[in-house]
Amino acid sequence: MTTPSDRLAALRAHLSANDLDGFIVPLTDEHMSEYVGSYAQRLAWLTGFGGSAGSAVVLAARAAIFTDGRYTIQVREQVSGDDWDYVGVPEHSIAGWLAEHAPAGARIGYDPWLHTRGAIEEWRSALAPRDVTLVAVEDNPVDAIWHDRPAPSDAAMAVQPEALAGVSSAAKRADVADWLAREGADALVVPALDSIAWLFNIRGRDVARTPVALSYAIVHADGTADLFVAPDKLSPAVSEHLGNAVRVQDRAAFAGALRGFAGRTVAIDPALAVAAIFDAVEAGGGTTVARRDPTVLAKACKNPVEIAGHRDASRRDGAAVTRFLRWIAAEAPKGGQTELSAAARLLQFRQEGGALRDLSFDTISATGPNGALPHYHVTTASNRAIEDGHLYLIDSGGQYDDGTTDLTRVVPIGTPTPEMRDRYTRVLKGHIALATAVFPEGTTGGQLDALARAPLWQAGLDYAHGTGHGVGSFLAVHEGPARIAKPSYPGSGPSEPLRAGMILSNEPGYYKAGAYGIRIENLLLVVARDVPGGDAGMLAFETLTLAPLDRDLIDTSLLTRDELMWINDYQAWVARDLAPLLDEGDRAWLVSRCSPVAS
Repeated sequence: MTTPSDRLAALRAHLSANDLDGFIVPLTDEHMSEYVGSYAQRLAWLTGFGGSAGSAVVLAARAAIFTDGRYTIQVREQVSGDDWDYVGVPEHSIAGWLAEHAPAGARIGYDPWLHTRGAIEEWRSALAPRDVTLVAVEDNPVDAIWHDRPAPSDAAMAVQPEALAGVSSAAKRADVADWLAREGADALVVPALDSIAWLFNIRGRDVARTPVALSYAIVHADGTADLFVAPDKLSPAVSEHLGNAVRVQDRAAFAGALRGFAGRTVAIDPALAVAAIFDAVEAGGGTTVARRDPTVLAKACKNPVEIAGHRDASRRDGAAVTRFLRWIAAEAPKGGQTELSAAARLLQFRQEGGALRDLSFDTISATGPNGALPHYHVTTASNRAIEDGHLYLIDSGGQYDDGTTDLTRVVPIGTPTPEMRDRYTRVLKGHIALATAVFPEGTTGGQLDALARAPLWQAGLDYAHGTGHGVGSFLAVHEGPARIAKPSYPGSGPSEPLRAGMILSNEPGYYKAGAYGIRIENLLLVVARDVPGGDAGMLAFETLTLAPLDRDLIDTSLLTRDELMWINDYQAWVARDLAPLLDEGDRAWLVSRCSPVAS
C-alpha cells in the first residue's frame, strides 16, 4: 500500500516525464460538485486530507495544500508538514502561491474538466509577469498514477414523483425554454448534478449523501432536452417518466455533442460549468454566453409542496433526534460510549423511523477537543470516548423523499463549567437574533450575518465559518445561491438576496481549540412578513427544525425577556409537535426538558 509521500513522489515523476513543472489538484469533479464520488476524490487520495473543501498545487521541489479556517487544525493532523506547505484561504491564493514559488518559465498543468474558466483566467493573468504558462492536460496526471482508482457509480436512477416535487419536469423545462427566448439563446447547458435532478424530477445514488446521478443535460429553446447518462442507469419507469421530449444519450457522448452548435448560441453558467464545456462549444463553432443557470434560483425557492414535505421530514427527523438526546443523556455518563458509537445510535434511531433514504452528510459526532473542529469527521483513529466534564456536539441530518434535514445540538456530559454556559448562551442569543430577524426584500445573507455574531463579538469571540447555507429538497444539504456569511468567507460568492421559499441553516458557533466546540443549528424558511404601518416589502424567517435545546447549558442571566420568551415558545412547540411521534418514555422526557426556562 502506498503512502501519501509515495504518491506525491509518483506524481512528480509523472509530471517530469510529461514536460510539466507542476499541477493543480482541486477537490471537485467535472460537475463542480461540493461532495464528489469516490472516483473523484483525488485530493484525499494524494494528500490524506479528508475535509470537504480544499485544493493543492504540486511543484518539483515544493507542494502546498490550501484550506480555509474550518480546517486549520484538521489539515495539520491529516497531511504531512514534511511534504506540504499549509496555506490558508482567502488570505492567500493558488495564483499568489504559484507566482511566488513557481520558477520563471514553468509549465503548470491543470485539468480543464475540473476548473472554471474564470479561475483559469485569474491564474493566467497573475502568472503572466513571471512567464509561467498554464497547460490544459487531456489526461489527468493523478488518475495516471492512481492505479486502484474506483470506477464511477453504476447505481440506477429513480423518479421523484410530482406529488413530492410539486411541479412537473415538463413545466420546469418550459420555463427554461421561455428564459432562453428572453436571453436570445438556442440552448442551455446544465452540468450541476442537483440542478439536473431537480429539472428532470429524478434522483440517484452516485454520490454519497446527495441523491444525484452522474449526468449532463442540454435544454433547447423548444423545451426538449438531451440527458447524457450511462444507459444502464435507466429503468423502464425512469424512461417512461422522461418521455419523448427528453433524448437520452450516453454520458460519454456529452463532449462531442457540445461541438455540434456551430452558428448557434449556448448559455452556460460560468460558476457551475468547467472550462472544458466552454472550450468544446467554441471549438465547434458555437457562441457561448455566460449566464446564471435559471434552475439555480427556481430550485432554491421551494414551492408549497416542497415546503410541506420539508415540514413532515423535519418532524420525523426531530423525533429521531429527540430519542437520541434522551439516550445520550442517560448513557454517556455511565461511560463506554464514543463518538462512533453515538453516531451509530443516532443513525439507528433515524432508520427505525422507516423513511430514511440516507444521511444528508457524514455525521459530525465530536466530544472534547474534537468539537473544536467545525467540520470534524470521526474515524477509528480519531474516535474519542465521551467522558464526564466534556461537551458533546452532534451535527447531523437525513435524506428523506420529502426533504433534507440538518441540525446541530450540544449536550453537556456532567456539569458544564460557567464558561461553557456563557459561550453556549452567547451562541444561542445569536441564533435567536437571526431567527427573529425581519428585513426588507433585497437583503442578502451577508447583511444579516452580523446579527448572529454580535453576542460573541461583545465578549471578544467569533467563529471561522459561515452562519447559514441553503438546503435542497431531497437534494444537496449545501445548496446555492444564497448564504448567510461574511462577504469575505470562502465560497460566499456574489451577494444573493434572500427570497421567500428559500430554506437556509442558522448555525452560529464557538470553538475553543483543544477544549470544546459549540454550535446550535436549525433550518429556517424565508417567508413574507406584513409589518403594520410599513411601506416596504418585508421578509422574515420561520424555524422549521424541531429538537429540544439543552436547558442545562443556558445562563438565563445573559438573556433578555424576549429571548427567554423565544426559547420557551420554541421548546413548547417542539414538545407539542413531536409528542405524538414518541412513546410514553420519550414523550415524558421531552416534556420535562421543554418545560419553561425561568429567569
